[in-house]
Amino acid sequence: MENIAVQVNNLIKTFGDIIAVNDVSFKIKKNTIFGFLGPNGAGKTTTINILCTLLRPTSGIAKINDYNCVENPEEVRQSIGIVFQDPSLDERLSAWDNLEFHGLVYNIAKQERRKRIDFVLNMVELTKRKKDVVRTFSGGMKRRLEIARGLMHQPTVLFLDEPTLGLDPQTRNYIWNYIRKLKDEHSITIFLTTHYMDEAENCDEIAIIDKGKIIALDTP
Repeated sequence: MENIAVQVNNLIKTFGDIIAVNDVSFKIKKNTIFGFLGPNGAGKTTTINILCTLLRPTSGIAKINDYNCVENPEEVRQSIGIVFQDPSLDERLSAWDNLEFHGLVYNIAKQERRKRIDFVLNMVELTKRKKDVVRTFSGGMKRRLEIARGLMHQPTVLFLDEPTLGLDPQTRNYIWNYIRKLKDEHSITIFLTTHYMDEAENCDEIAIIDKGKIIALDTP
């Protein structure tokens, strides 16, 4: 299991009579981009919420870096970064302050925290805007800052939920160049959901889920 970042075996999640995730299994190798596709209500978010320790499965096993998502939630949370579909930055604060708050939540020591803030801001090319209030940022800049925040605690698996939703084509292309750079230069495993088929072609492997079941799992 040394080369496996994410492992899901026979995962089932029910809500009353509704089967949201129906016997789902897949593995994701380290340092790859994995695309998770499917219509609304297919089970994507439920699966991700289980992997991110936000939901307990009805049955089955989900692991991140060999840590069980139910039995070892703290270790899993330290291993992952999350960029949500909906904006979650505090737009009244500066870019720096948003990252500072995230570092405090993860109990990163002051000196190390400031080093990491400088590092991730440089990665997403926002160093010159670090003191600016986030509400003055464009949509693409906010997305880059959210990715920077997701990397603050040095996760090995980064979850991106519709990372380019609502962005113009030029900005979408920029975000994708950055995602590929993350994988290639920093050995981070990327797990992303998308509705854009042209974006799915950037993935190393794709799973298509519908009505809670994996109906296809292969390279693009």
